[in-house]
Amino acid sequence: MAEPSDAAALAQLITELQVQGLVEPGVPGNRGRRGGAGPSDHRALTLDGTTVMVPVYSSAAQRSPYRLEAGVAGLELQREAPLAPAMPLVVGVEAPPEPRFYGLHTADGTPYRSIALLHSRDVLATTLLQTCIRFRDRSQSCQFCAIEQSLEDGRTLGRKTPAQVAEVAEAAVRLDGVRQLVMTTGTPNSDDRGARLLAETAAAVKARVNLPIQAQCEPPEDPIWFQRMKDAGVDSLGMHLEVVEPEVRRRILPGKAELSLERYFEAFEQAVAVFGRGEVSTYLLAGLGDSAAAIVACSERLIAAGVYPFVVPFVPISGTPLEHHPAPSAAFMVEIYTAVAEQLAAADLRAAAMSAGCAKCGACSALSLFEQAAARSDAPSAPSAPSAPPPAGCGPSIT
Repeated sequence: MAEPSDAAALAQLITELQVQGLVEPGVPGNRGRRGGAGPSDHRALTLDGTTVMVPVYSSAAQRSPYRLEAGVAGLELQREAPLAPAMPLVVGVEAPPEPRFYGLHTADGTPYRSIALLHSRDVLATTLLQTCIRFRDRSQSCQFCAIEQSLEDGRTLGRKTPAQVAEVAEAAVRLDGVRQLVMTTGTPNSDDRGARLLAETAAAVKARVNLPIQAQCEPPEDPIWFQRMKDAGVDSLGMHLEVVEPEVRRRILPGKAELSLERYFEAFEQAVAVFGRGEVSTYLLAGLGDSAAAIVACSERLIAAGVYPFVVPFVPISGTPLEHHPAPSAAFMVEIYTAVAEQLAAADLRAAAMSAGCAKCGACSALSLFEQAAARSDAPSAPSAPSAPPPAGCGPSIT
C-alpha cells in the first residue's frame, strides 16, 4: 500500500485531514466520541507511524474529500483528487484498537470509560469536573466548548474522584501500555480554579502507578498552587489562552477573557519557575479570528518565557454556538506551523522533551511534524506571516 513519500507530504496530509476531517462509514477500532471536553467529534488514526486525531463526526467532516475504507490489505485513506504530485490517491492507515480497560467497571459498577478515555494511541485523558461555572450562560461561556454534553448524555460523571482516576490509570498502564495522563477540569467557583482537585488526583495516581501527568486549569488566584500541584506529582502544566487578540477573546470566550493576557503571562512566569522551561504549555486555537501574525507574535513571546505554544486548528463541535463556524484553511495552518516551528527550533524548545501533556502527545496538531522538520532545516516552505502589530499583551516582553 502506498505511503506518503516524505516528511513534508505527511505534514501536509495531516494538516489537510485535521481541518477537513474525513468520512468514515463505521470503520472498527477506537472510535473516539461525540461532544464533551476536547478533542471531541474526532477519532485516532495512524499514518506512517504518526497517530493523529481527525474530525469524523462534525457536519463539515461529512463533506470532506477524504474517506476511510476497508481495503484488501487493510484500511485505506482515499482522496477524491491528488493533494500534491508527491501524494498518492490512496494511503495505508491504521485505526488504534479500542483499549481493553474500556471493558472494566469499578466496584460500584461505574464503567472505566466514564472516568477516563484513551486519546491518540497511548494517552489517558480525564476531565475531573465535567461542569464549569460559565457553561450554562452562553453569554459568558467559551463559545466552542461542549464540556457538559457528555455529562448530559450520561456517558461520564460530573466529578471523578482521585481514587477512581488512580484505579483506571493503573489498569490503562497495565492493559494498554498507556504512557501519560492528561487531567483537565471545568472551572469551579473557587479561587484555586480546580488546582486542589488536580493535586489530590495526581497524588492518588502516583501512589498507585508511576505515570507522567499533565494538569490543565485556569491560572489559580494564589500561585502557591503551582508548587502544591508539583509536589503532589504533576509533572507538566497547561494553561490555555485559546485565542489572543482582545476583540477575538471577548467574542469567543467572554467570561474567560476577564483574565487578561498579562494575567496569563504573569501566571506563565510563576508556573515556569516551578515546573521548568518547556514543562508549561498553552493551547492556541487557530481559525477563530486571530490573524496569523498575531498567533506567531504571541507564540514568540510564549517561547521566550519558556512556554510551549501548542497551535491547533479550530474544529467545530456539534451542539455549540460555533458548530457551523468554518475550520481554518490548510494554507493558513501551514503558514503558522512553519513560523512557530522555526521559533521553537531556534529556542530548542521541543514537544518531545516535555514530560506529559497535549503538546507531547501532539495528535491534535501537525505542529510537531513541522517542529521536527525545522530542527532538520527542511521545513515545508510557506509564506511569512504578514507584518502587523501584535495583539495587546503578546508583543515582546519589556524588562
